[in-house]
Amino acid sequence: METNQLSESQTDSSNTSLVLPRLNLFTMFRLGIFQMGLGMMSLLTLGVINRVMIDELKVPASIAAGAIAMYQFVAPARVWFGQMSDAKPIFGMHRTGYVWIGSALFTTLAFLALQVVWQLGASVEANGWTSDSYTWAAGLAAMFALYGLALSASSTPFAALLVDISDEDNRSKLVSIVWSMLMVGIIIGAIISSGLIKQLGLDAPIAQLQASINRLFIIIPSIVFSLGIVATYGIEKKYSRYATRSMVADREDKITLGRALKVLTASRQTAIFFFFLLTMSISLFMQDAILEPYGGEVFQMEISQTTSLNAFFGIGTLLGIGSTGFLIVPRLGKQKTAKYGCIGVAVCSGLFIFAGFIGQPEMLMGILVLFGLLSGVLTAGALSLMLDLTAAETAGTFIGAWGLAQAIARGLSTVLGGGILDIGRIMFAEPVLAYGAVFATQAVGMILSITLLNQVNIQEFRDNAARAIMTVIEGELD
Repeated sequence: METNQLSESQTDSSNTSLVLPRLNLFTMFRLGIFQMGLGMMSLLTLGVINRVMIDELKVPASIAAGAIAMYQFVAPARVWFGQMSDAKPIFGMHRTGYVWIGSALFTTLAFLALQVVWQLGASVEANGWTSDSYTWAAGLAAMFALYGLALSASSTPFAALLVDISDEDNRSKLVSIVWSMLMVGIIIGAIISSGLIKQLGLDAPIAQLQASINRLFIIIPSIVFSLGIVATYGIEKKYSRYATRSMVADREDKITLGRALKVLTASRQTAIFFFFLLTMSISLFMQDAILEPYGGEVFQMEISQTTSLNAFFGIGTLLGIGSTGFLIVPRLGKQKTAKYGCIGVAVCSGLFIFAGFIGQPEMLMGILVLFGLLSGVLTAGALSLMLDLTAAETAGTFIGAWGLAQAIARGLSTVLGGGILDIGRIMFAEPVLAYGAVFATQAVGMILSITLLNQVNIQEFRDNAARAIMTVIEGELD
């Protein structure tokens, strides 16, 4: 009886969703400006604040990086914020209210964190590293932890919104556009930042530096908050399929975190995909920490040249993400797209080693464009697959879990990249072999990712999730 009711409910939902308007390209690009704003903010926190602390205020790099990294360490909260957006509407909407409130908080907290940076710098300059200085450093870490919480409260419901408003046949296009805009935001943020602080010299007085950077941290966060409102205003009410897809849409009070986690863990597919994302992301970003030193030590490139390496990677990534949803996924499917992306990244890892033996910077730059392109293909394929691997009733919870996997991976990738390089230096006398150990490990990680990806079965996931949701509902009725 319950199975028939479930089937009828799903049929009714699909029929109802057919009458809802479908996303057009303009709306997809409009949604993308939220991600563009996140790209601009990442430049402020990971770029400007990091540079100011280390170069101008002479804060040790380990303390600066440790404080900023706190925004990643609060990643487990993504699951809770995702579940909250599933269960507790704000302003009558499941996702948009969280996006707006989170945006207001993280843009404000970025400015407040900067003020703590100035206090830390003043304390170090006046008295060196005393208990007061360490207290300010701890306060800065706490500010970045709060920043990370606010970012999670906004970005996780936003990703869940993308699930709610899209269908399987247009989801890959939405992913390509929205995540391409993230790269665009980083570029725009760099242009705006350089324009606002270009008048500063290398030895500018701290007071002048403080005034200019404060101004930057008022203007860009204000723009980002405005972009978040423009990107999402009216979208959920017009396009969301949540109410028609969810069997518990009218029973929000019954979707507790505990029950959402039961649905999350009901299928072995959840664990498989979680570890695929974890392994794939670690392998994909492992070269981040060693790429510029590789160019300098092995290719004898100048600092200005190694800095430009990120631009070659960024161009390739933008092209890869931007084209995959329109050209590759419709032909190969999401799972095969991600698989071929893994293979391509593994091949590029081997090419990095080969280029090291040749020693020509131009070859390294060309490989970086190709690596970025294939990384974009892999990213777009994996993200499209990620949005499919959600249950409508607990979409936010699932998105939070996938975000947690990616956050853990970004933290581990830098540590592993540097650690493997150090081990390589002990084992090999030639620098190219030491760096090659990192790239070889990256390739092995991609092959392991393919093994995990081959076990992903979307239909099995959906069947298990539907049964788990029905079990929760029946338990409530009992």
